[in-house]
Amino acid sequence: QVQLVESGGGSVQAGGSLRLSCAASGYLFRFSSCMGWFRQAPGQEREVVALLNGVDSTIYADSAKGRFTISQDKAKNILYLQMDSLKPEDTAMYYCAASCAFGPGIRWYSFSYRGQGTQVTVSS
Repeated sequence: QVQLVESGGGSVQAGGSLRLSCAASGYLFRFSSCMGWFRQAPGQEREVVALLNGVDSTIYADSAKGRFTISQDKAKNILYLQMDSLKPEDTAMYYCAASCAFGPGIRWYSFSYRGQGTQVTVSS
């Protein structure tokens, strides 16, 4: 059974940084061809913010480009999302996800596996 567990969320002031982590059981990120993070802000649709494939290519939402970095620790089987220069509009629940078809325009429901989420709140 695949389980993805996020951590690292919290409250931060605008301009600050957070690093989200996603630990997997029953799934090996290093053998995955597609994994990522999506978020959902109150009253808004879920948005895929970052994708990573098996050869370390990445895709970012326009809202995340230049500020967010997705990466993995293959030895620890952890997926990360480093978020810098955070803005109040980044406030959302962030979800780790895996097993998808890597490419632009992917939607959150395309992931076969999704975590329960971790809350990020950015104050102005």
